[in-house]
Amino acid sequence: MKTYDAIVVGAGHNGLVAACYLARAKRKVLVLERRYVVGGACVTEERTFPGYKVSTAAYVNSLFRPEIIRDLRLRDYGFELLERSPASFSPFLDGRYLILGSDKQSELNEIAKFSRQDSQRYPEYERMLERAAAVIEPTLMQKPPNVVSPSVFDLLGMAKLGRGMQKLGPQMGEAVEILTGAARPILDRWFESEELKATLATDAIIGAFAPPSMPGTAYVLFHHVMGETNGKRGVWAYVRGGMGGLTQALAKAAADLGVEIQTEAEVSKILARDGAIAGVALSNGDEYSAPMVASNADCNVTFNKLLGRELLPPDFVEAIDRISYDSASAKINVALDHLPDFTALPGTQAGPQHRGTVHLCPDQDFIERAYDDAKYGKPSREPVVECTIPSAVDDTVAPPGKHLMSMFVQYAPYAPKDAPWNTETKNAFADSCFDVVERYAPGFKNSVIDRQILTPPDLENIFGLTGGNIFQGAMTLDHLFMFRPAPGYAGYRMPVKGLFLCGSAAHPGGGVMGAAGLNAAKEMLKR
Repeated sequence: MKTYDAIVVGAGHNGLVAACYLARAKRKVLVLERRYVVGGACVTEERTFPGYKVSTAAYVNSLFRPEIIRDLRLRDYGFELLERSPASFSPFLDGRYLILGSDKQSELNEIAKFSRQDSQRYPEYERMLERAAAVIEPTLMQKPPNVVSPSVFDLLGMAKLGRGMQKLGPQMGEAVEILTGAARPILDRWFESEELKATLATDAIIGAFAPPSMPGTAYVLFHHVMGETNGKRGVWAYVRGGMGGLTQALAKAAADLGVEIQTEAEVSKILARDGAIAGVALSNGDEYSAPMVASNADCNVTFNKLLGRELLPPDFVEAIDRISYDSASAKINVALDHLPDFTALPGTQAGPQHRGTVHLCPDQDFIERAYDDAKYGKPSREPVVECTIPSAVDDTVAPPGKHLMSMFVQYAPYAPKDAPWNTETKNAFADSCFDVVERYAPGFKNSVIDRQILTPPDLENIFGLTGGNIFQGAMTLDHLFMFRPAPGYAGYRMPVKGLFLCGSAAHPGGGVMGAAGLNAAKEMLKR
């Protein structure tokens, strides 16, 4: 039996980050990936449509930590971020449109088309988010304190966080509302234009089984404005060659550091002996020995399927059972013969209407009605559709003259009540999504060459995401920071000696950040 210093279960971006930092510290590391390719949900696949490089799941980047890019020299391994300018395009059926995320003055001019008052208030809204970010963002790279049995260092950390909140002064309530509240009341308080509010509100529901009026969506909204691209704050980007460009760079860096990576190596069991981790067993019968295992899988997979609940304290099991994996997000990847021709801003040559995220959502009530269907177990009759067209910026992801579209859609419940997901129901739902696009860009359906439809069960089956939840569990306040994945266990060390969480199931949660992988590696190196 081969022996390693550490084994990482799952070659998603966090697992690869953890492996790299362990190997930099001269540890002998093995990474085991169930699929044929590394990357987890941050992957480029060329099997979907021949000639196309499809970002099957994750599709844009901003949150990945710049310090990791520097430390691991990922640009030397081909990682390249392509800035999107503008950031978003929202067409409306009355012929108007809203473009956000180009230069500041142009952005304010765009908002003024719908409300001069909103244009005046928008800079202060951004400053409000920046004030909150100054307190919250530093916590991403910190080990959360143990609130059940705090050490002196935990108490000092909580005091430091409290002092940071105190510096906000009268604005402290805003930061608390962002962490705990609903997006819609915040947006309604700041703005009057439904067109602007709808564009911003769609970022509050991505990946969440919730409408913008539900508490917790404000943090998801904030979560989407924290990152940076090439040093520019709040700018989102495509990765050249698809999102797998990031994880392939990580894999190359890992290999140069001496990490051994095996694909098509499904872990069937995390082995423990005498109350401590002993290694892993694969589904093919192979076993590997290590005193430390880091799981990049979610808590349901890690503890209920790979480890076994009998090794865990009852209070921990109860806390893990409370994690919600509710999801209603679908991903549709589309190969196109040509770019969509939007009525509000015509043209089939790559323009500002194609480079950023296309929001097809007229107002917040539209989102609420879409959620109402899902709340009662039905796919939305009028889905909320976001589209990105990476080929408008990156000419490597589609054949010459062709294009590639990612559609991220709300709401598609994991288990519809009336009819389960099958080929017929999946195609019917995708058709309803295409109907939405067709209203704004007539002729879109005729441009479709092929499509891949991924409902929550598909995301679960392909990527091991319980419930199809892209965040590996709810991102509500009771499952964030010192409570993720459970109170007393937020420091990446799990109840069984030698077992660590290194993925989105741990702090700081979902999104292509890499922070959980780096933070977990630091804790592993303290042993």
